[in-house]
Amino acid sequence: MQFSDELEFSHRDRKDIYEYVERYGTADYDETRRALNMSPEAFGHHIAVLRRDGIVTRDEDELRIAFEDDSEETYVDDGLEVTIRAAREDDLTGLVGAIREALGDKTYIEGETVADVVESENVLLRHNELQKRMFFVATVHGDVVGWVHLNAPELEKLEHTAQLTVGVIDEYRGHGIGTKLLDHGVDWALDNGFEKLYNSVPSSNEAAIEFLEARGWETEAVRKKHYKIDDEYLDEVMMAKLLA
Repeated sequence: MQFSDELEFSHRDRKDIYEYVERYGTADYDETRRALNMSPEAFGHHIAVLRRDGIVTRDEDELRIAFEDDSEETYVDDGLEVTIRAAREDDLTGLVGAIREALGDKTYIEGETVADVVESENVLLRHNELQKRMFFVATVHGDVVGWVHLNAPELEKLEHTAQLTVGVIDEYRGHGIGTKLLDHGVDWALDNGFEKLYNSVPSSNEAAIEFLEARGWETEAVRKKHYKIDDEYLDEVMMAKLLA
């Protein structure tokens, strides 16, 4: 999905609609029209054009940004059926819950921060001129049990990089879910022109470090005593994977 400053809007009001919906993730049709002070006729016309161009979707009275990644994979491992797909805004509550459950041991600070930001903003996905935030989720019976998150602030000197976090609820580990999620995240990064992914974990999270190392990630640096968890100082292991 392109950023709003990269999209070519033939009318300023359409850009305003896009930016309003993107800001809130999901926006009520009538509330959006009133907030932007547009007549019903003009607003309806602009929405029709945005839907035609694949920029905005409308489900009854809900407006959303149309994300292009509709890839989905379902596989079965030891009798467990798992679906990996791009996250949707209505996954927000389940995703935040899954992150908090998976990271209850406080060994993945970056992941906890992701949950805090998403919950406070009440918006899952971001695609604008300041930030690009994407999630893929793993679901079992429709419930989120794992995630991979990519975040890329739009700074010119860092636009080739993205931060990645990944995790799976403890009881669903051992079914290849983490690997599938990581692969989806890397593929998305490659498709969107990123050249480097990075991730940071406390040194106590040996399982995460081994997981990433086994998949081609390398330790770039170690910041001594960067974290303080339960009165214990822990090093931060800064890891990265080059894509190009």
